[in-house]
Amino acid sequence: MAFQVLLNFFLAFLWMFLAVSFTPSSFIVGYLLGLLIIIAFRRFFASKLYVYKFWAVMVLLLIFIRELLLSNISVLKTILRPKIDIKPGIFAYPTKLSSDWEITILSNLITLTPGTLVVDVSNDHSILYIHTLDIDDVDEAVSSIRNTFEKAIMEVTR
Repeated sequence: MAFQVLLNFFLAFLWMFLAVSFTPSSFIVGYLLGLLIIIAFRRFFASKLYVYKFWAVMVLLLIFIRELLLSNISVLKTILRPKIDIKPGIFAYPTKLSSDWEITILSNLITLTPGTLVVDVSNDHSILYIHTLDIDDVDEAVSSIRNTFEKAIMEVTR
């Protein structure tokens, strides 16, 4: 993947030198032409086209921003109620992620959303223990994490 990115930048700069135009617009045109060349020769690369990974990272970022906004609103509603009626709790989240950095990313994304905190990770790295400010249904919380963060992380890493 890194080779494809470097090759695309090289082709963009090559285009700038051949066109004798050193403007940002010339670089963008060269970058897009380089991307077309890489797409045309994608069967010669061992890995998938790097644009797929870039797109997956952008989707993960958008999912995080959406979850961040929704959890901020939820915590704000909880705090602004006249009578605070919350059910804090800790639940075990069995994860399908295997590598250390995948689990670290998932733990950080969960911790950065207000109202949730990863308290511990099991020794075999298969279970995350998550504290939440207000939990009604554990199964719903598990499926929410699995269908948002974990799914997006798997798209980025695999």
